[in-house]
Amino acid sequence: MQKSGYEFLGDVAIADVAFKAWGSSLEELFESAAIALFEVMVNTKSVKFGVVKNFELKSESIDELLYDFLSYLIFLKDTEKLFLSRFEIKIDKNEVYRLLARVYGEQIDIKKHELRVDVKAITYHLFEVKKIDDKWVAMIVVDV
Repeated sequence: MQKSGYEFLGDVAIADVAFKAWGSSLEELFESAAIALFEVMVNTKSVKFGVVKNFELKSESIDELLYDFLSYLIFLKDTEKLFLSRFEIKIDKNEVYRLLARVYGEQIDIKKHELRVDVKAITYHLFEVKKIDDKWVAMIVVDV
């Protein structure tokens, strides 16, 4: 298994898209999950880095933080019409988990981007984050 990455799981969800993402750190896991999320919608190699967004999220659990992070990326796609293709994540924990993100992308352009399917939401179906040996792994199903 690669240090970080993702794979689509064709036999998990019939009407939705499922994928597993992983990384050797929480930051790598979140970056892998974000790339996989946008790969469902577009060939991310066709998305340039002209728009930069910074945001912060907080949550009491790492599962909720990943769910909120991916949901916020969908919110940016829907409200600001952005495809994203690069993610810089920093996660720390004091009383709660805190995520600082800088994300890069560009306005959706149907003439330029290789469109796939639109993701409507992250689901709770089979959603989990766990540490296995020296890797963080997440199972994610998205509603399309």
